[in-house]
Amino acid sequence: MPQTTSNSQGIRPTLAELIALRARVQAWPPPQRAQGSSAGPATSPLRGRGMDYAESRLYAQGDDARHIDWRVTARTGRTHTKVFHAERDRVSLIIADTSPRLYFGTRVCFKSVQAAYAGALAAWAGQRSGDRISALRGSASEAPLPPAGGVRGALRVLDALNRWYQQPPEDDQGLDFALQAAARVSKPGSRMIALIDPRSVDGVDNARWTALSAHHDAVAVLLVDPLELSPPQARLAFAGGSRRVELDLELGSTQAAWKHAFAERFEQARSRLRSLGWRAMSLSTDQAPDQVLAALLPYRREAA
Repeated sequence: MPQTTSNSQGIRPTLAELIALRARVQAWPPPQRAQGSSAGPATSPLRGRGMDYAESRLYAQGDDARHIDWRVTARTGRTHTKVFHAERDRVSLIIADTSPRLYFGTRVCFKSVQAAYAGALAAWAGQRSGDRISALRGSASEAPLPPAGGVRGALRVLDALNRWYQQPPEDDQGLDFALQAAARVSKPGSRMIALIDPRSVDGVDNARWTALSAHHDAVAVLLVDPLELSPPQARLAFAGGSRRVELDLELGSTQAAWKHAFAERFEQARSRLRSLGWRAMSLSTDQAPDQVLAALLPYRREAA
């Protein structure tokens, strides 16, 4: 990796940083809310039998007679029926790519740290939306976190992300292994947020991507570094373990090989995921991580 500062800032996430990101989620513009009355428009797009009363409306043929609202019927002289909020129990599943390629960065932080930030924001966004939250990585020795709701559920995920992105796990089995586990443990209708190095996309076949996007709200966050996308025309020194390598990026052939290895593969990965039904976005190490909230907490109408 390129030479960086000697301290650990930006190289490893801290649990305190991940917890503090909750404030960014809470400050995100709240959803637009519809106004409704007992005989007005619906207050939620989801309707059905459930525990929470939503409204009363005119009785229509086929409605369950057991749900007739006798008080409103007596008051108005017209038969009304009760409508209830549909019960929702969505899971937000965070899929962490822990490929060694993520533990690298030249601007602000490592890609692994940015992945931890994005995952933490996704966990807090899920908590805000009332989801149960889970997380997993490509590991045969560590089981996926069981889904759990509330602040406690989010904190469990944050603790896992903090551990996973301290350094490359020795038992990493790759992104395809993680996606296989996600398919096994998730129910249809879950939200999946995959934190991915673009080059990891190549190791997963189209059928896997399509099967997941067909049954889930699938979001892919592609972690990139500015150096990968736009290298300078200069000689750069890289260090990895005990090795030191110098690349002369002033040479046209080296520039072309670099762009093929990084920038072109990133564009191919993003285009491929979108064509297979995933909402794919990029997140560079020099960008604010809370831009992922636009995909997780969009403006929408929901119950007041």
